[in-house]
Amino acid sequence: MLETEKGTKVLVDCGLIQGGSIAEEVNREKFPYDPADIGALIVTHAHLDHVGRIPKLVKEGFRGVIYSTPETRALTELVLTDAVGILAQEAERKGELPIYEANDVLKVFPLWKVLPYHESMIFNDLNFLFRDAGHILGSAMVEISVDGKKILFTGDMGNSPAPILADTEAPGEPDYIVMESVYGDRNHEPREERKAHLEKIINDTLSRGGTLVIPAFSIDRTQVLLYELNNMVEEGVIPDVPIFLDSPLATKATEVYRSSSHLFRAEVQEQIRKGDNIFNFPKLRYTVSQRESHAIEHEKGAKIILAGSGMSVGGRVVGHEEFFLPDPKSTILLVGYQTAGSLGRRLAEGEKKVNIHNRSIKVKAHIETLYGYSAHRDSDHLVEFVGMAGKKPTTVFVAMGEPSASMHLAQRINDELGIKAIAPERGSEYEL
Repeated sequence: MLETEKGTKVLVDCGLIQGGSIAEEVNREKFPYDPADIGALIVTHAHLDHVGRIPKLVKEGFRGVIYSTPETRALTELVLTDAVGILAQEAERKGELPIYEANDVLKVFPLWKVLPYHESMIFNDLNFLFRDAGHILGSAMVEISVDGKKILFTGDMGNSPAPILADTEAPGEPDYIVMESVYGDRNHEPREERKAHLEKIINDTLSRGGTLVIPAFSIDRTQVLLYELNNMVEEGVIPDVPIFLDSPLATKATEVYRSSSHLFRAEVQEQIRKGDNIFNFPKLRYTVSQRESHAIEHEKGAKIILAGSGMSVGGRVVGHEEFFLPDPKSTILLVGYQTAGSLGRRLAEGEKKVNIHNRSIKVKAHIETLYGYSAHRDSDHLVEFVGMAGKKPTTVFVAMGEPSASMHLAQRINDELGIKAIAPERGSEYEL
């Protein structure tokens, strides 16, 4: 929350905290402010950990304006509609009422206004604009100007150069930065190696006659993987096997990507202009119904399955993992951040037995990680981003990461750039 001297209050993002059972309880808590007092909500991008509590905010009294890029609005509508079912299942399992329902989601979008990148908007005594964050389609950094000062809220920043999307823009000349730190304490493998590594994992799995299961975030990670698989199929560097996209949400999100190619990298736009349908190729099947999803597991022979969720905390991928984890020929490939407490995190940390659907499952499948496809900047590139500012910021607030990652990044910014950096505690207040 940003509050001005004249009493204007705006929020940047309002997401579901994801992870273990404690996080789920946190999402049920009352907001630490009166939602009716908030004049505007500015949304950086459409991932659930940034938009997932917006219906709760409206349900509890928010009647202000919601701002985002057009693409973020389109994707958020898909994400929140999908979340209703997941929250209902969780609530039923616990014997509770869901955090919000479909009717609450419908009340969100009449409040929503869209704003393209770089177009300035005045709201009361502040002015703001969006810069391209390069994280997912429509993702934005929010530059807010008030009382002669500029505050940049980065949201999540992309791991540029990304395969499809344009690069994260430079930070400009902010006086203060509030930034993410998901990978604040570690680096990804070199970008030039990620495609070769993916190709090797695919070929190794398929040569065993196994199934490659990729838990993939429905927005961006899935589209990036489809693009890479499309190129590999066309280049003939992987076997010609069935590839399943088993996620209704990812299928709908892919259509939003398909209609927004003007935001892609120049070389990808050129590829499309030459007639390459980058999200569709021979043997790619989009499965919609549950019946089609269950049938995948019984399809004989080697195959590739992309399904949500990316951290294996729900969705169809959990069923596929339950089926294929005991198979030593198969591989589970983790391609994104795995939050503490998630099934994906436990697999990444090498657990040999996991509980799925109240069943104890032995882990005999190969577990691979490939974080070069992460949509987040790593530690070196987060430090580099702050160093690109046109003038030295007064303070950098390091948030949106596990405490150890945030503190590590703040220390690096202090030591290497000579800029004051703070990893703030939840609920703390600062006067700028």
